[in-house]
Amino acid sequence: MYYLGVDVGSVSTDIVLLDEHMTVNEKIYLRTKGNPIKAVQDGFKILKNKYNQSEISAAGTTGSGRMIASAIIGGDAVKNEITAHATAALEFDEDVRTIIEIGGQDSKIIILNNGIVSDFAMNTVCAAGTGSFLDRQAERLDIPIEEFGDYALKAKSTVRIAGRCAVFAESDMIHKQQLGYNQPEIIRGLCDALVRNYLNNIGKGKTILSKVLFQGGVAANKGMKSAFENALGFEIYVPEHYNMMGAIGAAIIAKKTVKKVGRTNFRGFELAGSNIISKSFECEGCTNKCEVVKIYENNTVIGYFGDRCGKWSNKIVQSSNDLLA
Repeated sequence: MYYLGVDVGSVSTDIVLLDEHMTVNEKIYLRTKGNPIKAVQDGFKILKNKYNQSEISAAGTTGSGRMIASAIIGGDAVKNEITAHATAALEFDEDVRTIIEIGGQDSKIIILNNGIVSDFAMNTVCAAGTGSFLDRQAERLDIPIEEFGDYALKAKSTVRIAGRCAVFAESDMIHKQQLGYNQPEIIRGLCDALVRNYLNNIGKGKTILSKVLFQGGVAANKGMKSAFENALGFEIYVPEHYNMMGAIGAAIIAKKTVKKVGRTNFRGFELAGSNIISKSFECEGCTNKCEVVKIYENNTVIGYFGDRCGKWSNKIVQSSNDLLA
């Protein structure tokens, strides 16, 4: 039996299947491309050719698109990214005290005390240091993103780059190129600047204690890992499935939820071929005027979300209160 986890983010949609021993049996990385419904369906097309619906014991979702993903797949648990990442980290390493997570368009820090989240913070407006920003710089420098971090490690010295803003960082990089600094020095300086920005903003007021896990797609960047270690003064660790930890956490939470309620809501892989669309409307029930999203599958309503009071979302009966968490 397998436990399904789906992490729908702004840049990528990650899907995993865990076995009874919480070992990752399958992982799928897809670009969301502004269409989370299609991304989930594309992932299910892959799974449909390998697994049967009866093999899935539980399904959980997380990420910015977790509500829409849950409505589509029949989720047993819906959890925010903080809870999902912490759950996955603790499953693989119970000694973790701090989680640094940097994804496509957001960054977060999670502080744990005795296996419980005691504090956290996320980036607000600026995207400096996120995966999308680093992708852009690698493209501009004509360097494969997979090799971007290696360039930083080649530098024999560094150059100071302004890292408090994505626009300023890019402008400063261009200025340093015009002054004659080589690419490895500039990339190392960029990594150092982005780590300073992270620690001074997201990590502000936080006591970062070892053991630290580095999660999210940016954890693959060796230059960023090295810059964090230089700034913190101790080693940080990158888990094997660093870019799938949100989905893994969602699957683990779903397993626990189904164990309590005794059954799963999972709707099966057949939805891969369904015609699924979303429409929104403004509820006139009160002064909140909530923007409610309505999900259709083959002209049948399968879910609502976006309302504050539950007037619409409660129309679709769910099996667990976790769906509203």
